[in-house]
Amino acid sequence: MPELCIKNGTVLTMDQAGTVIPDGAVLVEGSRISYCGPRGQMPPAPGRRELDARGGLILPGLINGHTHAAMTLLRGLADDLPLDTWLNEHIFPAERNLTAQSVYWGTMLALAEMIKGGTTCFCDMYLFAHQVARAVDQVGLRAVVGEVIYDFPSPSYGELDNGFAVSEDLIRRYQDHPRITGAVMPHALYTCSPPLLTRAGQMAQDLDCDINIHMSETLHETQTILERHGARPLAHAASLGLVGPRLWIDHGVDLHADEIQRLAQAGCRLSLLPESNMKLASGLANLGAMLQAGLRLSLGTDGCASNNDLDLFGEMDSCAKVHKAAYLDPTNSPARTVLELATRRGGDVFGQPDLGMLKPGALADVIVIDTDQPHLTPMYNPYSHLVYAASGADVMHTVCHGQVLMADRKLLTMDEEEVLARAKEEAFRLSGRRSL
Repeated sequence: MPELCIKNGTVLTMDQAGTVIPDGAVLVEGSRISYCGPRGQMPPAPGRRELDARGGLILPGLINGHTHAAMTLLRGLADDLPLDTWLNEHIFPAERNLTAQSVYWGTMLALAEMIKGGTTCFCDMYLFAHQVARAVDQVGLRAVVGEVIYDFPSPSYGELDNGFAVSEDLIRRYQDHPRITGAVMPHALYTCSPPLLTRAGQMAQDLDCDINIHMSETLHETQTILERHGARPLAHAASLGLVGPRLWIDHGVDLHADEIQRLAQAGCRLSLLPESNMKLASGLANLGAMLQAGLRLSLGTDGCASNNDLDLFGEMDSCAKVHKAAYLDPTNSPARTVLELATRRGGDVFGQPDLGMLKPGALADVIVIDTDQPHLTPMYNPYSHLVYAASGADVMHTVCHGQVLMADRKLLTMDEEEVLARAKEEAFRLSGRRSL
């Protein structure tokens, strides 16, 4: 029998046809949706738990295509700086003080923010990745997790060989987990040598997993790779055998039209990070060309040190508006398309076509938006409201893999007060600065 019923709201299925069900309901059995349709036609299921949408919007949980969860502890530590200065003079030095405990509590803080903001699935590249996976496993979210590797010693694993060992252990440990998947995650072309990248690509092939990497983020990065290797970033990656269906790129700001076509034809995937790219003045990815080429795309927030939040509603708003302004075209990046990046299209990037949609048989990741509020009244177009008016604070209920993680804004799988207190202590230990 169905174990959970989410009813009394307008269902945005986010399927390709754009099906909307007024006065709809979603029934969940285990981790899957068993019914999605009109409330009056749903099968009876006595004894089930019910979540009342109270006339709001019922839609798939949002999917964050790229972040560094534990960087919540570095939120606001260094702002208004160029990427190389921000990274080398502030972020890397602070990260040398990271411990397994700080990453665990920083991740728990991020998960609290994500659940309260309607995000049910994310891709995370960071240090002490086993602690990230541990937190995700305990709290009940869905994630692709990887240990970031680069050519210099890591505060997590030390020398590079250990980094590959940690990566392999993580991938093997979670290969049968229902919500967590491991991936190989070299940091970037400018922090990873060709031998490291070649080895990472071979590991991804041997372990049948993704390889996730920052690439083509800035013009400065492109110039650096040209000077070192005599080729633009994508051509350099291709020379190392990395360009193919396993490749998952973050940023993709400085990509030429022919490079976008090449990525699409190779079956690669890309996560767009507009707010981080704007804040660090990295530039703007060519979303229109990417969509036209059929490139598999998702939307992400990046880490809280460069965003400075994990609110995908704000990210969608920024994504839609900045592309309109950049190309002087108000029809660029329409609301429904941008919402697809954080739902159905994002699910495809995660390699799960039944993720990011509401339909029978799909994974039961569902959120409910409270629309009975001044800034969401009246509502003529739900896609418009979700992208241009809503925020993470409007999420009423959050369900992942069939488990209720938040009901009526109350977190159910963690102690929020403890998480906030422990995160503040870890942030002080990292930075030497007390939170106000």
